[in-house]
This record gives sequence, structure tokens and C-alpha cells, in this order.
Amino acid sequence: MLATIAVFDIVKDDLHRVETRLHDIPLRSEADFELVTEAIGHVLDAGGKRIRPALTLLTGRLYPSDPKKIISLAAAVEMLHTATLVHDDVVDGALLRRGSPTLNARWSPGATILTGDYMFARAADLAAQTGHVRVMQIFARSLMTIVSGELRQLFGDATFRQTREDYFKRIYAKTASMFELATEAAGVLIDATESEILDLRRFGHDLGIAFQIMDDVLDFSGDASQVGKPVGNDLRQGIVTLPVIDYLDAHPADKRVDDLLHHDYHDDDVVLSIVADVRASGAIDRAIDEARNYVRSSQAALLKLPDNEARQAMLAVADYVVARNY
Repeated sequence: MLATIAVFDIVKDDLHRVETRLHDIPLRSEADFELVTEAIGHVLDAGGKRIRPALTLLTGRLYPSDPKKIISLAAAVEMLHTATLVHDDVVDGALLRRGSPTLNARWSPGATILTGDYMFARAADLAAQTGHVRVMQIFARSLMTIVSGELRQLFGDATFRQTREDYFKRIYAKTASMFELATEAAGVLIDATESEILDLRRFGHDLGIAFQIMDDVLDFSGDASQVGKPVGNDLRQGIVTLPVIDYLDAHPADKRVDDLLHHDYHDDDVVLSIVADVRASGAIDRAIDEARNYVRSSQAALLKLPDNEARQAMLAVADYVVARNY
């Protein structure tokens, strides 16, 4: 299900082609893999803004390029992203995502993990269809970054407060690395210069950081029905994000967050009281300001690239990232 974001209008038709590629699972034996097809379709149809493949498609329009290769890459990026969500839901024990039952809620953890593995392989197959070794190298680097970030979080000591440095390392691995993949690899496919490819990588990195900061802000300030999760959900899971880090820097004697991190059971009244204090502290506004700084940096990275409709749309996507409310 595609989200309707006006700045994606110039690649709307290609986004539909990407959607078709995502659902076009190659099967050797329909009987053997029918459940896999159904499961992947369920996950893909759960929604999403498709911002990563849209950025790939927009980058592909900066210079003349082979549309089939760009669409394959865009589908690879979104399949990779979706596979990480499947594994995340198992690790987190999540039964709902965007208000819909997760695959984890329907199948055993083992079956869900294997489905995620199949999706990783499918993403790699789609990336390989670009026929470009360097694209595959960037894809592999991104996948290693994502998985190592998850392992670091899984085996890290969750009872210690995260520093700002810890936070930015985590959101790079979780989110920004995938935005980097979308724009850097597409830069390779359009035969951009090395300098331009570096600029596109920086654009993806900074935009991805801003996107995740805003996600973390919306965990405190968003409408739960639109965001698809309850307010303060990250805190309930023991995840400390930028607004909380900022609040704790100013209130080091407040031990409520430490108490949450030390206990598996999270009292809802305590979580909501922390949320209220974070909101009242100005930490959310400061986090939004930081996201805006990253957006400005991402936009500056595009200034040496062709001034055409695609670049204007990419600049507008960056503005959308900090203006969105879900």
C-alpha cells in the first residue's frame, strides 16, 4: 500500500512498478513456497511511505539512466528495509506494526526469522539485477552495518544510559545507512562523478539521521492512531532516544529512566510521567531543531548536482521529513 506524498508525483508510475517487483516473488515450486509468498505479501501490504525507493527513483532521474536497473535497485532497498522490520519484530516480540498483526504474531519466531532471511536474499537478488558489482558492494556494506547495529543493541548493556554518541551510532545503523544505500548506489547507476556520489551519500546519511530523529520525536508528540504505536513506546521497550537524552542531560538526578531500564516491567504511569516531563522540558523542540540542521546539511549536499525536477523533488522530500506528523 503506497503512501500518497505529493513530492513523489514525478516518480509515481515508477513506484507502482517497484511495488509490482516487490510482490513478484520468483518461485521454483508454487506448492513449496506458497506460504512464503503469502507471508511476504502480508508484510509488504502492511503499509509504509516507500520513502527509500522513492529517493532511489528520484536520484535515478538526476541524469539519464536505465530505468529497469533503477527500479530493481529501488525494489532491493525496500525489500531490505522490510526484511529488517520482520527481524526487528521478532527481537522486540512485537505483535502489531502500524496497527496490523506482525508476521511474528502469526508464526513461530523460527519461521518468521527464516522468512526475513528469504527477504534478505530476495533483496540481494534484486540488487544483483542491476548488473553492477559496486552496487552489490554498497548493498553488502549496508546490510553488514544494519546487522552489526542490531547485534550491538542486542548484546549491549541496556541498563546503562545511552550517550548522544551511542544514539547517533544506533540510528545510523538502523536508518541512515539505508538512506545512504538508496542514494549512493543510485548515484553509481547514473554514472555520477565520484564527487557527486559522495554528495549523494552525504544527502542520504543526513536525511536518514533527520528522519529517525523525527520518528523518535513523534514517539513523544505524535498521534498514536497515525504513528501506529502508543505514546512513549520506545521507553516501554527500554530504548532511550534523543529527547530523553537531552532531558537527562539537564536533569541528571532524575532516576526514573534508570529504574525503567533495570526492570522488565514498565509501569505505564511512570512512562507517561516521563513523557510529560520530556515534553515540558523543551527537549522535543531541541530535537526537532537538530533534525532541521541535518535536513539543511542534506540539502546543501545536493547543490552541485543538476538543477532539475528530480533535484527539486529531493529537496522537497527533505523538507517533508521534518514537517511530517506520522
